[in-house]
Amino acid sequence: MYKDITFLLNPSEITAGTRGASLGPFALITAARKNRSSLFGQSPVVCMKDCNSLLDKESTFNFAKNCDGLLTIFKELDTHISAIYKRNNFPFLLSGDHGSAGGTIAAIRNAFPNKRLGVVWIDAHGDIHSPYTTPSGNMHGMPLSTALNEDNLPCKVNDISIEEKELWDSLKNIHGISPKISPEDLVFVSVRDTEEQEDTVIERLRIKNYGVAEVRAKSASQVAVEILYKLEACDLIYISFDVDSMDPKVTSHGTGTPVDNGLFPDEAEVIMKGLLESQKVCCVEFVEINPCLDEKKNEMAEVAFGIVENLVAIITK
Repeated sequence: MYKDITFLLNPSEITAGTRGASLGPFALITAARKNRSSLFGQSPVVCMKDCNSLLDKESTFNFAKNCDGLLTIFKELDTHISAIYKRNNFPFLLSGDHGSAGGTIAAIRNAFPNKRLGVVWIDAHGDIHSPYTTPSGNMHGMPLSTALNEDNLPCKVNDISIEEKELWDSLKNIHGISPKISPEDLVFVSVRDTEEQEDTVIERLRIKNYGVAEVRAKSASQVAVEILYKLEACDLIYISFDVDSMDPKVTSHGTGTPVDNGLFPDEAEVIMKGLLESQKVCCVEFVEINPCLDEKKNEMAEVAFGIVENLVAIITK
């Protein structure tokens, strides 16, 4: 058991295509204050440095935009997450865009090099592109490929520069552990917006996706049971929760890439609660809240905060 939670704020948004995700962690804190919650006053709150100043000029990389800054973020994540584990605390990350989640996975593996890590990726998107396949160059579509050491060269459409390749290889091989996870230890939930190149690699790697229809047919609690069974051989589990996994018509469009027909908030919460009951979960990360895009003021952050508060109650019980 962990002595306490440490909330790690990671306001990086250098891998997203829209602006404003850097405000997401602070929008969550604002939601807590609006609800007169003392949650963020009860445990340590640490804010990372970011490289968002890179957004003030054009990236020199076409197919791995701001990958130089992302490598810095990966290293920064490792420093902070390592320190949290050394204090025997549970790292609960509140992050900007999803691109740095590959660094979270790398940091966990570096902290526990002899442990087998499972990843539950709750997201509308597969985030399994590489610089060789990306249609946009935005690296928030690539974090899982850094963890899997996957280039998907059979689907290559881009010729990347030598410097891009060097930086991309550095991201994949950081800490000298590559790959960080195995495909059989990765589970998708709610993924429903992918490109052809992603579909090909997901099929090739046989990555299981619990689509929204399957969650509804089986129930969220049953899906959590099945995920834990699938990841039974894993010593640790990391939950990566992108708020665009939820239905924007129920929450809001306060996220960079909303996709219709997502999970209801209570379904997402039940799945994560069920996973936390196993006590294998070693890290939770919430990403992609963007109050600049929220047509309901700060509704996405308020919905997400309600889930955070309930998950924390399980972690600390």
